[in-house]
Amino acid sequence: MAESTLESTLQSASREALTEAVRRLDTHVDASAGADLAVLGDDLFGVQHLLESEPTLRRHLADPSVPVESRTELARRLFDGKVGAAALGVVTDLVASRWSRSIDLVEALEALARRAVLGVAEKDGSLDEVEDQLFRFGRVLDREPQLAALLVDRATPVDKRVGLLSDVLRGKASAVTVTLLEHAVRSPRALALDLVAGRLAELAAARRDRYVAHVRSAVALTEQQEQRLTESLGRLYGRPISLQVELDPDLLGGLVVRVGGELIDGSVAGRLASARRALPT
Repeated sequence: MAESTLESTLQSASREALTEAVRRLDTHVDASAGADLAVLGDDLFGVQHLLESEPTLRRHLADPSVPVESRTELARRLFDGKVGAAALGVVTDLVASRWSRSIDLVEALEALARRAVLGVAEKDGSLDEVEDQLFRFGRVLDREPQLAALLVDRATPVDKRVGLLSDVLRGKASAVTVTLLEHAVRSPRALALDLVAGRLAELAAARRDRYVAHVRSAVALTEQQEQRLTESLGRLYGRPISLQVELDPDLLGGLVVRVGGELIDGSVAGRLASARRALPT
């Protein structure tokens, strides 16, 4: 699931745990090289698939009645030396968190693995391409339901299904796109792959949006103002930011800036609205 869809299905404890895990991972993605993120994503997918297939282990690692120290020590014994240091840190942090259901831990691992893999495309500037490829593949599956059914048919060995996927995508998709879809095929959960591809495309679009500031301004900005705003936002978010500016005279003055899901309202209209809300009724 894309994170916004996943979060809407989670109970309070799991939703809070996922939000914090995403925040930590995004910080790591911003500071990491693409090659390191590819390894991290692959490691997290590996842990996800293991816990999907081992429900007893999954329940123990997510059991809030088991002391945190015991859960994290078990995770270290299981995965130390089998995944990289970055992935081990992510896994132990997740295990230390509180989850409403044990399956939520698995879905969080999947969500973080996808973000790490998409981070590779962020670093090489191919997020637009990955988004388009995922969207188009979803439409292909819409038109070819037999292919869609074959790719998730649990009666067929997973390696054969992955081989079929590779044949379909050969020469038509980037390594990031192939990795995301391959792990979706490998998942023991029988999810409709056209829906998964669509959600992955939405996630790629959301990741791309992290690098775009949507700016509404009461008046046209000069080139120097746009440059200063770009530099300020880059310092604030710790990554390069590009601007998309539109005029909105209703703001009366100032700016409204949206980056991803964050909104900065520095408009006169916004300040007036805040002042009105503060007045006693």
